[in-house]
Amino acid sequence: MSECLFCRIVAGEIPADLVAEGDDWVAFRDINPQAPTHVLIVPRRHIPTLDDLAPSDAALMGSLVAAAAQIARDEGLVEGGYRLAANCGAGAGQSVFHIHLHLLGGRRFSWPPG
Repeated sequence: MSECLFCRIVAGEIPADLVAEGDDWVAFRDINPQAPTHVLIVPRRHIPTLDDLAPSDAALMGSLVAAAAQIARDEGLVEGGYRLAANCGAGAGQSVFHIHLHLLGGRRFSWPPG
């Protein structure tokens, strides 16, 4: 997906502030942070939306969530709490159609989120 922003970041074609990476995912800081800590965790493989996941992607999604939890620990977010969010579709705020998790922390969050 040569036109996908996140695919290009994963491929190293576009620079990003990398936080961590694993075999199946890459994590980098959001260029428009909504919290003091705002990290995106994206799979290396292009999957447009959560609706495009297959049952065989369960392990991949589990690895993204586990990565988010480890990054939260590494970033010192556990004591103050953090939010992990995934948007699905334009109506929910998804602007890059490559699934990704938002790890947000470092400030107080309200509920409902918006």
